[in-house]
Order: sequence, then structure tokens, then C-alpha cells
Amino acid sequence: MTSSYRMEGLDVPKHARATTHGEPESEQAASQQPEAVTEAGAQTEVGTPTEAPPPSPVTDASADHERLPMSGIRVIDVGNFLAGPYAASILGEFGAEVLKVEHPISGDPMRRFGTATRRHDATLAWLSEARNKKSVTIDLRQREGVQIFLKLVAKSDVLIENFRPGTMEEWGLTWEALSAANPGLLMLRVSGYGQTGPYRRRSGFAHIAHAFGGLSYLAGFPGETPVLPGTVPLGDYISSLYGAIGIMVALRHREKTGRGQVIDVGIYEAVFRQLDEIAAAYGLFGKIREREGAGSFVAVPHGHFRTRDDKWVAIACTTDKMFERLAEAMEHPELASTSLYGDQRKRLAARDEVNQIVIEWVGTLSRDEMLERCLAKEVPVGKLNSIADIFEDEHFQARGNLERIQENDGLGEVVVPGVVPRLSATPGRIANLGPPLGNATYEIMREMLGISAEEIKRLRQHKII
Repeated sequence: MTSSYRMEGLDVPKHARATTHGEPESEQAASQQPEAVTEAGAQTEVGTPTEAPPPSPVTDASADHERLPMSGIRVIDVGNFLAGPYAASILGEFGAEVLKVEHPISGDPMRRFGTATRRHDATLAWLSEARNKKSVTIDLRQREGVQIFLKLVAKSDVLIENFRPGTMEEWGLTWEALSAANPGLLMLRVSGYGQTGPYRRRSGFAHIAHAFGGLSYLAGFPGETPVLPGTVPLGDYISSLYGAIGIMVALRHREKTGRGQVIDVGIYEAVFRQLDEIAAAYGLFGKIREREGAGSFVAVPHGHFRTRDDKWVAIACTTDKMFERLAEAMEHPELASTSLYGDQRKRLAARDEVNQIVIEWVGTLSRDEMLERCLAKEVPVGKLNSIADIFEDEHFQARGNLERIQENDGLGEVVVPGVVPRLSATPGRIANLGPPLGNATYEIMREMLGISAEEIKRLRQHKII
């Protein structure tokens, strides 16, 4: 449809767009450790962690730790990288004791992914996402290591792993062996494709899960190459959230029955579950949703728009009333008349025209001016924030979304995302950032498992712990 309407003073370009492509995500290097099923940031060259001396006992920073809802729950996180282990971090924020079991020499490969720090065994990604954990080193490829691990399982509530299906079984850590050691054990297993099905043994990464699960197909502009849905491993985070939910449900079941169970999450299916009605639309009508750029097939204007000062805002007018408010903010209320674009069906039919009008209007204002006008009329609008914008935003500050943690290893203050969700009576906390390799091995072996100091020394000499 060709527009015959021009707002006074606004010459709208015919084929203007409301957004641009995002930056591409870099591919990740393969790990030399047992294959985990998640990806992290770009690899950096940092030193191989060395064996730590017996540390002093690790204690929680919060005096209110015992009041937290997960207090008394012990979690073993034996996975690598993020999908699955992030669920352990969440539980740790609310009081669970999380034991991060790692290889004695190299530890979790995530220690070497992301931006390097002065700590040889910790990148910024590790510090942020391995929060609230204690590091315990055990070599699960050695028979004695497996025996020690089973003793630890017997004294724990939850086990989290994310290796390629079959890896734990190859080490002798079958579900039968684990549940025999602890009949009440809950085991979260996160993998690329789940524990069953013809693809179960395939390598799994968040980037692949985004593609296989249907999300990447929707990302980008019509007729163009699908783009990455953000440069972060969303699938890893989403699958971990489902894992944490599964653990909470399984804990409730264990309260009633005393029995444990396995929680099986495929990263791709966690992604697929987020895709609203597309399965129902295809099943009933054969409709395939295609890429729509920054817009939405159900509403207009609904996208990203560049301001005069070369910044971006998001507008979401999903109802006629919202568009009426936008027209008032634009000082052109006639746009919302029935003869023009006041009806949703007419706006959708004239999608390009409406977007062009809004693009041109937004382009005449600075971001602050545009926000002021829209907010005054209660138009759904928001800034497209860079991380620099987020650090300066008063709302992020007021909500405590940026936690500032003072590290004692020469790193100074490290800023990480705050705890979500917010609980009114028992809010979560960050007791510590990602731990040094093996910082709790001696404590756990000596105090929890009752292994003598001499035996611990022998186990260390043989690289079993």
C-alpha cells in the first residue's frame, strides 16, 4: 500500500527500517575436558590452575544464612560451563551449600573462558556464574575418585551434571549406583538433546540449541540470513532455570515419599518451550512464522527506533488505546482516527506507512526528549540499553540489579548481576564469587567425609583429589 499521508514537517523515507542487526557471536573452542553441553565467552590464554594448599574452612558471608529457604540442602555440581551449573548457582543464592566438584589439575573449563583476570584460575565469567560455590577437586576417572564421590553423594541432596549422555555411566556413576548410595538423591541432567532419543549423543551447545529449538529461525529480517538471538548463551540459562524448577518440584515430592528421582532437561527443548503459539499455529493451520526484524506480526508500531542523537528506543503499541496515546505524544492525534490508523487492522495493513511515520518522528528528537513525551502520555516505551547505559540507570541502581562484590585476591570490586527473583522475607544473597580451584577440598574431605590428613596427602600426591 502506498501512503498518501504526510505529517507536517516529517518527510518519511520509503524503505526506512526500525532497527539494525546485532553483532555476531563468536564460535567457541572445544574443551579438552569431558564434553559439557554449554558454551561460554571467548577463550583466553590463562595459566593452568595449580594445586592449592589446604585452605581454612569456607564460611558464608551472610549472618542470615540459616534463615534462607534452601539452607540445609547440599548440592553437588559436577558439570562444566553453564547449562546445569547455573541452576546450582541459583540454589546457592538462597542458602544451599553448593560443592563444585572439579578435576584436580584443570578444573572446570569455564575458568578459562571469558575475560581474563589477575587470578590465574578465574575469568570474569567464572567469577560471576560460579558464585556461591565451594570448589572440591576429585578425579572421577580414577576408581578411588569415584568411591570418594559416592561418599559425598551419600551426604548430599542434589547432584547436577551436564556431560554428554553416557559419560557418567562410563565412570561407573550410573543412576543405580548413585541412588543406591543415596535413595533420596535428586539428579539434574542437562544435555543438548536430553537423555533419550536418536540425537542424545550429539554435542550440545546453546548456539546449536537456539537453532534446533526454532529460536534462531525467527531472529533477523525477512528474507535475510537468520541472526544470533543475542550474543549470550540464552539456552544455557533457560535450561538451568527449568532445572532449578525441576529440583524444587522433586524436593517437594521427596518430602512426601522420601524418594529421589532424575530431572532430564534438553537445552533445545527449554528453548522450544519459550516460543509461544507457533506450535499450535502450525499444527492447526500449517502457519510457519517467519523472521520479522524488530517488529511483530500482531502489532504496529512495535519495534526499535533511532533517535536524533543516534540512540535507540523500543516502542510497543499493542492496542488501539496505546496507539492513540502515541499519536497524542506526536502531537498528531488525527493519526488515531478511524479514517487513518486508529484501528488495529488498518495499522497492520499499513505497517510500512505507520512505521515510517514513527521512524521520522523519533528521528527529530533526542532520546531523552522522546522518552519524556511518550512517558507523559503513558506510551509503552523504553531505552535500548547498552551495558554502559545500564550502569548509569537509576532504576537498575534502585533495584540492586548490580551487585558490587569486593574480592580479596587483588581484583578489587567486581560488579555482577544481582539475585533474581526478589523474595520479601528471605531474599537471596551472594556469599562469594567463583571460588579458587580446590579451595574447599581439604575441608570437605577432612570434616565431612572424615578422611585423615595423611590420607588426604596421599590422595593429593596421586592426583585423585
